[in-house]
Amino acid sequence: MVEIIVAPNAGFCFGVKRAVKLAEESSHLVKNRKRVFTLGPIIHNPQEVGRLKSIGIKPLENEELQEGDAIIIRSHGIPPEKERELKEKGLRVIDATCPYVKAVHEAVCKLSQEGYFIVLVGEKNHPEVIGTLGYLKECNGKGIVVESMDDLQEAFRHEKVGVVSQTTQSERFFKEVVGELSLWVKELKVINTICNATSVRQEDVYTLAPEVDVMIIIGGKNSGNTRRLYSIAKSLNERTYHIETSEELNPSWFEGVKRVGITAGASTPGWIIEEVRSKIKEICKEHSYC
Repeated sequence: MVEIIVAPNAGFCFGVKRAVKLAEESSHLVKNRKRVFTLGPIIHNPQEVGRLKSIGIKPLENEELQEGDAIIIRSHGIPPEKERELKEKGLRVIDATCPYVKAVHEAVCKLSQEGYFIVLVGEKNHPEVIGTLGYLKECNGKGIVVESMDDLQEAFRHEKVGVVSQTTQSERFFKEVVGELSLWVKELKVINTICNATSVRQEDVYTLAPEVDVMIIIGGKNSGNTRRLYSIAKSLNERTYHIETSEELNPSWFEGVKRVGITAGASTPGWIIEEVRSKIKEICKEHSYC
């Protein structure tokens, strides 16, 4: 009989739970014939976005917003200029920005006011990073986004450098960036804004992936934190697979397998994790593979 081990911290984090709850609570507006939209996918999980859509909470696409419509700011946050623009249109703005993301916004402004050039460790096109850059601009700060070590050159030209991170960044890459800057910069100030939920999920993978025959990572293909979990797991266990739903499971993955590890990104709901766990048990029973 196959042993299926689900990582203790798999699935929704605090910020995602909060955003989904706010979206669900806004469904009463739909019942009162109000239109409710999210500004982009509220979280990076297509299946959960689809579930919310089924109760009338839709990502804004080509619709023309009208006064009185409700708009939910996604968990990743948006630039303050964009938020003001929405309010000026007479929209009901529901702010589902994760509190830990707001802490990054505060950190970049604090460091900027203290005279530091900002290094934001993160993905240049990620909505959280775009929002944070909006706050950096708002407080007249200067800085760069560092996605790879090659991006650091501009920072070396400044005497005072302050470092923050996208909340879902890899801890190891963050430490690498800080270590390199410490060799070249006269004054360095670091505020570690990586969310604890990200850290514990990554630590789960470092522990679990080497101990199992197959590692399954569940989460949206557009989810940065899920992709990093996959990357870490793959470096430790070649038989690692990234899926969004149980339908993507391939029976051949489990041939001769005795232990399967499962974890999931911070935007993956528990019902999808349970579906995957049940499907693996079903596959093993049907094929007598494991």
